[in-house]
Amino acid sequence: MSVGSACDHGEWAAEGRYEGDTRPSSPLSFRPEPGNLAGVRHIVLVLSGKGGVGKSTISTELALALRHAGKKVGILDVDLCGPSIPRMLRAQGRAVHQGDSGWVPVFVDREQSISLMSVGFLLEQPDEAVVWRGPKKNALIKQFVSDVAWGQLDYLLVDTPPGTSDEHMAVVDALRPHSPLGALVVTTPQAVSVGDVRRELTFCRKVGLRVIGLVENMSGFVCPHCSECTNVFSKGGGEELARHAGVPFLGSVPLDPELTRSLEDGRDFIQDFPDSPAFPALSSIAQKILSETPAGLS
Repeated sequence: MSVGSACDHGEWAAEGRYEGDTRPSSPLSFRPEPGNLAGVRHIVLVLSGKGGVGKSTISTELALALRHAGKKVGILDVDLCGPSIPRMLRAQGRAVHQGDSGWVPVFVDREQSISLMSVGFLLEQPDEAVVWRGPKKNALIKQFVSDVAWGQLDYLLVDTPPGTSDEHMAVVDALRPHSPLGALVVTTPQAVSVGDVRRELTFCRKVGLRVIGLVENMSGFVCPHCSECTNVFSKGGGEELARHAGVPFLGSVPLDPELTRSLEDGRDFIQDFPDSPAFPALSSIAQKILSETPAGLS
């Protein structure tokens, strides 16, 4: 299936929703059938008000860490203009198929413990640009939420683009009836990033989305030779923001060349580099996400 055929259907759906639709506009005024999300236990959105802070990196490594904790994980990549997760999981070039219940996501491992849906699988050419206005993006996001047959999942991670606009409102509205566990907010330490991410926390409050916690990514560079840490982008901005905003601080992930190479090559960093300085930080974040799950629902 190509992005053209997907958006043709989505565009039709969007016209019914945005023009002359008499159904209640508030997602809280009706509760749709669970449909393809019926087997998904917990939904976590990965957000940031700033681009380039590593949301896709955190989403990918969190999925791998949860898999190693014995969980089945899905990743919904709604960064429509910059779908990078297929490469990070060495799944680029794979095809999405239509099944009896909807689109079948791409499984990235033989055990089928991580499944992935991304607009990157719908592009006819890898360098093709997605040049869409808001309603068309919103329609595809809603279609991703309703039409992907995830099956049984412990966690669905939703990797979002930066900002607080159309795509974010579309995904929050589409997922709200399914009671997301909350949002994981990512920043880097420097003040310019923290300022934008502060607006993301405001967005979460305005739309009623619970913040699970905040992660400071790229928090210092640990030299692989002498183990000295250099704070390339300053340090502590994320932790200070979390304290001022009254949200949990989940940890600081340092820069690590091995992590970068793992993402470029589509390798399992959590499995291959347990001695990396980034490993305990990423593992701790995954454990804190797991601890958010009530014992009876895990």
